[in-house]
Amino acid sequence: MYFAPPKDVPTSVFARVPDRFRTKRRNAWTDGNMRGAEVDCFLEGPAFDRAGNLYVVDVPFGRVFRVAPEGDWSLVTEYDGEPNGLAFHRDGRAFIADYRNGIVVLDVASGKVEPFYPRRYSERFKGPNDLVFATNGDLYFTDQGQTGLHDPTGRVYRLTADGRLDCLVSTGPSPNGIVLNKDESIVYVAMTRANAVWRVPLMRDGGVSKVGVFAQLSGGLGGPDSMALDGEDGLLVCHVGLGTVWHLSRLGEPLHRIRSCAGLGTTNCCFGGPQGRTLFITESQTGQILRADLPVAGWRLYGER
Repeated sequence: MYFAPPKDVPTSVFARVPDRFRTKRRNAWTDGNMRGAEVDCFLEGPAFDRAGNLYVVDVPFGRVFRVAPEGDWSLVTEYDGEPNGLAFHRDGRAFIADYRNGIVVLDVASGKVEPFYPRRYSERFKGPNDLVFATNGDLYFTDQGQTGLHDPTGRVYRLTADGRLDCLVSTGPSPNGIVLNKDESIVYVAMTRANAVWRVPLMRDGGVSKVGVFAQLSGGLGGPDSMALDGEDGLLVCHVGLGTVWHLSRLGEPLHRIRSCAGLGTTNCCFGGPQGRTLFITESQTGQILRADLPVAGWRLYGER
């Protein structure tokens, strides 16, 4: 390493999936992603609504939960899908990157889930993973599937507010988490199987050029998963399989290492709390949500404005 060691930041448990929602099961998702192990949940996709409720998804069992500020859980919906990333639209709808069904929309009041962009030209996606809105309503999302170093064909898409789908990257070794920088000139994409975060510059004509590595990680049993942006253009990178969230400056310098107090499955994170300086982390190995206090607040997302 050419940088000084990052400062350690501890975590604590904010909430745990209640036992009433836990039944160990095996299905097609666990066969393909957990080597056939039985699991009772796998948390991802944390996002806050404007009332301060935290929403998380349970990938293998098609569930979306609402966690109240005091930590109480309720089931918003359970449907035939594999929800992964979740992001709020300004109109209050929750958009979900569903591994099996493409982009779907959830009405959080009724629990109704409807298709939004299930496929293009009759062709299904490989398996959408995460998504983020730009301030003009364009939706960026990753199409990870089972890609990796053996098959670097993962894709990154932009679905414009007027309905045009652009493929920005088609050579990704497992594109996973995705965020935009503050002025929306750069898309950051976590390439899990390459253990790297890619920097994807957006050109004036809407295309991309000179895609490169922003951060090269190492170690762990997985790689970078989902991410969040802080108010100073720094990046929070969940390193699944290492029980860590890395906090990087806008230049890629390691500032903090946020260590899980639970398992190694640090899959996703988002900012919340009264001052927006609390990072909430889904820890999927134990089915818990962790929290850590940081010196900088998170960048307000499209659905929070």
